[in-house]
Amino acid sequence: MSVTTVPDDQRFVPVLLGADASTYSLARSFHEEYAAISVAVSRLGAGPVANSRIIEVSRLADFDDDDALVAHLQGLEERFGDRPLLLLTSTDYLVRRIVTLRDRLEPRLTIPYPDLALIDRLTDKAQFAELCSELGIAHPETVVYDVARHEQLKDDPQLRDQLARLSFPIIAKTGNSATYERYDFPGKQKVHTAGSREELMDLMQRVHDSGYPGTFILQDMIPGLDDGMRILTCYCDRAGKVRMGAFGHVLLEEHLPETLGVPAAIITGQDRAVLDEAVRLLEHVGWRGYANFDLKYDPRDGRTKFFELNPRLGRSNFYVNAGGVNTARYYVEQYVDGSDLSDEPPLVESAKEELYTSLPVPLVMRYLPGDLRKKVLSLVARGKVTNPMMYARDPHPKRWAYVGAYGANQVRKYFRVYPPPKREKA
Repeated sequence: MSVTTVPDDQRFVPVLLGADASTYSLARSFHEEYAAISVAVSRLGAGPVANSRIIEVSRLADFDDDDALVAHLQGLEERFGDRPLLLLTSTDYLVRRIVTLRDRLEPRLTIPYPDLALIDRLTDKAQFAELCSELGIAHPETVVYDVARHEQLKDDPQLRDQLARLSFPIIAKTGNSATYERYDFPGKQKVHTAGSREELMDLMQRVHDSGYPGTFILQDMIPGLDDGMRILTCYCDRAGKVRMGAFGHVLLEEHLPETLGVPAAIITGQDRAVLDEAVRLLEHVGWRGYANFDLKYDPRDGRTKFFELNPRLGRSNFYVNAGGVNTARYYVEQYVDGSDLSDEPPLVESAKEELYTSLPVPLVMRYLPGDLRKKVLSLVARGKVTNPMMYARDPHPKRWAYVGAYGANQVRKYFRVYPPPKREKA
């Protein structure tokens, strides 16, 4: 069996850090649009990127060592000569890492992300909430908790007054995902729920004891299950103008602790009011490249609230492609071909309605209310379903065996950690 390698006549090379489903989705985007083979750099090169005919696996045992990573990437620079190289990832801490290493990697490697100061500002959930307030953008009621000051804050009357603005149960999550990844404590999750002030203080004590030095964001819990969530991805050109928006109605999220909250099933669509708010925010700060927003529809006032900004294409990035816009095209047109997009419409809004799912459809159906179940059935009946891992042009039998096993494992995991909710019959 031959190992997949980048062809000698391929005019540019996507270099992707990681080996998860989002890495595969990015590689698929480049292959669909340009028949390009991507290089995926990771420690093991296993899982979704293994046995692929669209990905060259490039293993790096010391992946977490900056010097080793730089040396490995410089080796790729030498190998590919003067061909343009795009360095991309779909993980917050890796985005921050390569931006930090930008001076050692550019200009041979193109790193299409904003500068570190802007990334830190917009991904800090406290500062993001402040920006939303400043611009009048809908967002949940928010209290910022300085974990380092837990011993002083736990009995602070001012904090008690701030918490009185929230109604328990509340959402508690890290203010800085990249920093949070480096610390561990009993019961750690991506997003926590606190049912009372006592539960919140117990959680803050555990986070404090872990040594985590940042903030936690305490937010009003908007009513509703996973199908109340929304997602929006925007692309900002090199002049800071938003050129594309792709909205989605989330049906079901991932529920394992390490990936809790990641959209797993989405119906693509449009919401111009939400897109307009995102445009206002992104152009106000001068964002560049992709931004991915987590949102939730609030049935109490009928508004969709902005939760946070992720400085890259998300783990479920292929939903944008399912909606009719190939994400790789903007990278190539701007950073490889040097286009200013002047021949493109001022703002492209994805319009195609499609079911994006990384899970078996019958599993998704178990979690939906009747109206959404009917909509999903209609999309399935019309063949409007996209699974990012099921790519007909990547037919290696071992890879398809992995995809099948992944789906079966997800069924077992969901039933273990997230039994289908009981809904009142209409």
